[in-house]
Amino acid sequence: MGTATVDRPADAGSPPASARRRVPIWLVLLATSLPMFMATLDNLVMTSALPVISTDLHPSIGQLQWFMNAYTLAFATLMLPAATLGDRLGRRRMFLGGIAVFTLASIASALSTSPETLIAARAVQGAGAAAILPLSLTLLAGAVPVAKRPLAIGIWGGVTGLGVALGPVVGGAVVEGISWQSIFWINVPVGMLAVPLVLWVLDESFGRRSRLDVLGVLLGGAGIFAGVWAIVHGNDDGWTSASVLGTLAVSAAALGAFVVRERRVSYAAMPTRLFRSRSFAMANVIALAFSIGMFGAVFLLSQYLQIVLGYSPLEAGIRTLPWTAAPMVVAPIAGMLAPRVGVRPLLTIGLILQAAALGYLALVITPGAGYTEQIPGLILAGVGMGLTFAPSATAVLSDMAEADHATASSVNATVREIGVSLGVAVLTAVFLAADGHLTPTGYADALRPALLVGMVSVALGIIPALLLPGKKAAAESSYAQVTAAPAEATAAEVPVAAAQV
Repeated sequence: MGTATVDRPADAGSPPASARRRVPIWLVLLATSLPMFMATLDNLVMTSALPVISTDLHPSIGQLQWFMNAYTLAFATLMLPAATLGDRLGRRRMFLGGIAVFTLASIASALSTSPETLIAARAVQGAGAAAILPLSLTLLAGAVPVAKRPLAIGIWGGVTGLGVALGPVVGGAVVEGISWQSIFWINVPVGMLAVPLVLWVLDESFGRRSRLDVLGVLLGGAGIFAGVWAIVHGNDDGWTSASVLGTLAVSAAALGAFVVRERRVSYAAMPTRLFRSRSFAMANVIALAFSIGMFGAVFLLSQYLQIVLGYSPLEAGIRTLPWTAAPMVVAPIAGMLAPRVGVRPLLTIGLILQAAALGYLALVITPGAGYTEQIPGLILAGVGMGLTFAPSATAVLSDMAEADHATASSVNATVREIGVSLGVAVLTAVFLAADGHLTPTGYADALRPALLVGMVSVALGIIPALLLPGKKAAAESSYAQVTAAPAEATAAEVPVAAAQV
């Protein structure tokens, strides 16, 4: 990025353009990506620590899942209202609020002394992350010149990959060197550094000031929570038990009511008009299929390395790097290639590689198999994941008006986090149904069908990837979006959206 700079946009009462100071793009990337890295890291930072936490807090397998799912469900449920409030109250203000909540909840997580208190603290932590991730991309897209936006999003995607990569490693290193509580304490200095950096580098921005869809948020959140709860408890309570079937019925009813409401109200939390964009709609289907398969597999494989192969938390984290570190390198390259070749071939190849990787791992992970046999599959998965992060973010925003960036990004991040929760729940349910336990005996045999289910989920994402607009069609769609800009878009928003063509 060199020494390139961006003009800080004018706020009310700001000095004239000639007097505004110019901010290096690398500082904009740092200010938007550092908090996002912190939130992404905590998606997987617990995976290497789960066996140690189990020894200390004695949770059930269901509670182990909720250590992950409490975070991702709060994350998923609250991103849309966070984006709406950001549009109304100020995106930077909500971004800073998310950083503060996340940091305080990290302290509460570190101080937890029971599974229940840790689950509650993780839920609050997810609420803070909900205001960080979507607004991070929105603030970045608004602060970077359009010509440099694909590369900036690619680097942003690389930082996302870095959070994924370092989650198991940081968790393992900290747990092994200090204690499991320290995986949360490390967020505190990061949060304290991020707040003044954001205040210094980023200006306030606003979007469309619509009403907050409280009922829509409640219906959507209840439907997602009930569905994941039923999947988590299906094996223990019985899939035909009244509690599981009743909860699944509640989930279906709540989600159905959510869809009906979102189609009818003008201030919907998840505006259905966004799904008229083929690129946006297909990108969200891909995000769901990809997240279910890959993150559910990461959850089980990270524990396999410790429980079955006997590695320490740090050793296990390091051995995930062929998978999780590849996106750091591949995502920025994919971001640079996206404007030249289009997102369709990149996402298609990425998903094919990931599905092949999970199928390969299911074949080679057998009782008595070692780590070396897994390396080709881990590398394939990592390259495929890197080809997915940045192009999917580009596809989400490719033909969206500037004022819709926060909402569009939030919808996509919500779908992805729902996929993470479902992936952990579904693949763990398959693992348990195959008589899997958190012991060396039988773990590999139960892991294989779970990985095959993950492979099928990722493979299903190839279909919508092939349905994405080609490079030429995407450009024409972007132009149509500009010329049909919503009436509430300001005069300044139309040229910005037009420049994206």
